[in-house]
Amino acid sequence: MWKTVLTVVLTMAMAACQKSVSQSVAPLQKITVAITSQPEGALLQIAVSNGFFADEGLDVQLLPHTFGGLALQSVIENKADFATVAETPIMFSILKGEKIFVLATMVTSSTNNAVLARKSASIKAPADLLGKRMGFTPGTTSDFFLDSLLIANSLRRHDVQLVPLKPEDMPDAIMAGQVDAVSTFNYPLTQIKQQLGADGLAFYDRHLYTETFNVTSRQDFVRNNVQTVDRFLRALIKAEEFAETNQDQAQTIVAAATKIDKKLVREVWNAFTFHVELNRTLLITLQDETRWAIREKLTQLTEMPDYENFIYQDSLKSVKPEAVKALR
Repeated sequence: MWKTVLTVVLTMAMAACQKSVSQSVAPLQKITVAITSQPEGALLQIAVSNGFFADEGLDVQLLPHTFGGLALQSVIENKADFATVAETPIMFSILKGEKIFVLATMVTSSTNNAVLARKSASIKAPADLLGKRMGFTPGTTSDFFLDSLLIANSLRRHDVQLVPLKPEDMPDAIMAGQVDAVSTFNYPLTQIKQQLGADGLAFYDRHLYTETFNVTSRQDFVRNNVQTVDRFLRALIKAEEFAETNQDQAQTIVAAATKIDKKLVREVWNAFTFHVELNRTLLITLQDETRWAIREKLTQLTEMPDYENFIYQDSLKSVKPEAVKALR
């Protein structure tokens, strides 16, 4: 008799325990993140691969794009909840009146942008770009870097023949002689250097420009999902720590996620500083690029927006206060 009673008690206890566990484990929240195949997306790829988002209760669906401007457009069109993007498309979107927030900078680099030229097009120095056919991607960091390089060498945009190109189309365009030079970023930057070989010449200038690559979202989504933003940033911070201490594994993850040869991933890796933060670099660069856009009449606006209204600091302050520096 007592054995029967014990069996019943144990069965009831196990059922209660299972019920308690099932009630305590909430389903993962599904979110969509527009991401690029550029090296700057590394922390996001690492966080997905290592389950850091799942640990934070998030089921992340990736929406791939070839560069950040398209990723940001997905957020604006409500096709994605978050996007990874450099500050130049962010600046243009804000100038157009889009209600977005920058939540954090994930990556910075002062050597991810360059102008690549063919020596056979009689180009030996930046000044030789005068009158040349110049490939670039409008509204991206390659646009701003090109203008900055030209001005630093006593040239202006109207002194070259601007040829709008998607980043993925640049290698074929310059190899086919359709353009004399291109302004671009990685991975196309390094791929073109390799393809041009001895005929290639790269113009870098780490003092002209520091790129920031950022996490963005719509303002309404952020205000309605503050805890989601907190969890998202915590996962990225875990990825940052992993990348710092497991560089080879991190590169393997990125290569697999992007289907980019690991040798190429490794070659460009040190051009980037992977650090989740918010500081003055982002604000200063947005302001510099706005002055450029106004000067070159790339926008109809004539006054500087208050970009602090478009930078959401609360979540990063909550999960990692030391990562938020004074913006002013």
